[in-house]
Amino acid sequence: MNKSDIISNLARAYTQVSNEVIEKFVNIFVQQLADAMSKGKRVELRGFGAFSVRRRDSRVGRNPRTGAQVEVGQKHVPFFRMGKPLQQRMNAKTH
Repeated sequence: MNKSDIISNLARAYTQVSNEVIEKFVNIFVQQLADAMSKGKRVELRGFGAFSVRRRDSRVGRNPRTGAQVEVGQKHVPFFRMGKPLQQRMNAKTH
């Protein structure tokens, strides 16, 4: 599912709200999430999960084509930890 699928599903569920308003809401939500994470903040959505940023130390990697060693610098990566209700729903026998 991508962002346009989410917008379409919300538009079908909330027919009294225009597609433009729904699209604007989804874009603002995604932007707020990205802004918070870029500042190193944790974003928690109760019942769904938490988004955070983790630091990966520099390391020596390998070029898959040549096998040559390549220095990979330190970087920050997004991390998602699933909430318990979502985990229970994902592991339920029927979806």
